[in-house]
Amino acid sequence: MYVPGDRPEVVAKALRSGADIVLVDLEDAVSPERKGYARDATAELLSEPAPGPVPVHVRINGLDGPLAAADTRALAGLPGLSGLRLPKVDSAAALTRVVRWTAGSGLPDVPPLYALLESALGIENAFAIATAHPAVHGLALGEADLRAALGVTDDAGLAWPRGRVVVAAQAAGLAPPAQSVYPDVRDAEGLARSCAEGRALGFVGRCAIHPRQLPVIERAFLPTEREVANAEAILGAGTGSTGAAALPDGTFVDAAVVAGARRTLALARRR
Repeated sequence: MYVPGDRPEVVAKALRSGADIVLVDLEDAVSPERKGYARDATAELLSEPAPGPVPVHVRINGLDGPLAAADTRALAGLPGLSGLRLPKVDSAAALTRVVRWTAGSGLPDVPPLYALLESALGIENAFAIATAHPAVHGLALGEADLRAALGVTDDAGLAWPRGRVVVAAQAAGLAPPAQSVYPDVRDAEGLARSCAEGRALGFVGRCAIHPRQLPVIERAFLPTEREVANAEAILGAGTGSTGAAALPDGTFVDAAVVAGARRTLALARRR
């Protein structure tokens, strides 16, 4: 869940909201005159090894602006940081600048990096960004900026960028990306429909901007009872000596189907 870095009291609540990760935002959620305070408050929070019950990531300011390097150097070595979210990454070179900033600070290790793709160029370079450095742990879309850049007025216009990010993450051996935020915090039905569409495209989980969105997101991405039962039946059938088998209902089962069933049961354990 995203929370503004200049609101420490909101960050404290978010850490106990039920979110899997708290994303402290230094970029869009913070006005220019409060950027310095937000960085200092976030550094204070992360000075402890475990600032809360869930991991804390920080979205720094735009990589092409004057604040990103200072954000990185101030936060990258802190014991409570679990990851840096890098906005508006459009090339592998942009991402490796962050690696140089951490190296210039004398840090022994680069923290986990998560690249936000928010432009047409970023989408085109998705796989190169995903494989730019071993510290890259994930990709995500920044859909608000991407919509504006592309002139997209309907979700159908984002189908290809969304699929591209899912494919690039898989090809690079990264975890499936989480969906971008759903901006209307009062529209639970629309959020649920949008999550179902994202799940069908291969996304797992979603970023939120309000605690009331969290249970809707979790329900949408957890397997149904029927999906769990099917997965258990698949694993119970095995693949036999030929590497393939058929269920009593005639469904064909091979290694790929078994892998999918294991993923389903792994998600179901979150219930």
